[in-house]
Amino acid sequence: MKKQNKGFTLIELLVVIAIIGILASVVLVSLGSARQKGQDAKIQEQVSSIRAAAEIYAGNNNSNYNICSAGSGDTTGVYTLTQSATYNNATVTCNSDANSWAVSVPLASGSGNWCADSTGASRKIASALGSGVKACPAN
Repeated sequence: MKKQNKGFTLIELLVVIAIIGILASVVLVSLGSARQKGQDAKIQEQVSSIRAAAEIYAGNNNSNYNICSAGSGDTTGVYTLTQSATYNNATVTCNSDANSWAVSVPLASGSGNWCADSTGASRKIASALGSGVKACPAN
């Protein structure tokens, strides 16, 4: 009678381990880009929500949209953004006067900036707002 060996050979085990490793690396790469997209979505939502806060501020301050303070010394007790604030280690650009405002923040993916302004615009722009610019430029 012939003796039968049960089990897998070393080659079969190595092939299975290699396939599992390749699949795991593909999944991990996909998760990295999904994380950046999630961070970008968070930035877009939070910058866009500034509009509601600015309208509340203007409603409480005789239609004054001056939401960007010059620094941390602002003592008005209302919603303000510092012009050189940081958000997720990125510089927030904020420009405002009594009649208008605009805010931009770099996206986590590095593919531009997200901008919101007093006209109702909320969109991706190529680069940060320049000094004194109070509207999101059209791309």
